[in-house]
Amino acid sequence: MIAAIDPSTLPGAAEWQVQGIPDVPAAETATPPVDAVPSGGEGFGQMLANEIGKLSELQTNAAEAGQALATGTATDPVSAIVAVEKAQLAMQFAGQIRTRGAEALSEIFRTQV
Repeated sequence: MIAAIDPSTLPGAAEWQVQGIPDVPAAETATPPVDAVPSGGEGFGQMLANEIGKLSELQTNAAEAGQALATGTATDPVSAIVAVEKAQLAMQFAGQIRTRGAEALSEIFRTQV
């Protein structure tokens, strides 16, 4: 079995010395608490809820426009098609955001500390 090398006996052993830990400011003064909500704005959850509400509204408008187009009561078929396409693009965008968020979360979980 090979004996362990004592770094203090080697030339240039000063580089192996452990230095003191510098003074670190107290955690209370260094950063604000995590659960603090900015005073001037809304939180992430509220913003997400607002955007999901807007997406739901777009879907409802598209369903009504599609129904009107199917029954022949639509006065402007172009606006009905635009409403449906706008809702489809918004749903695809929301799906992409969900996918990216899930990928980011799994990446965080895979990160080793």
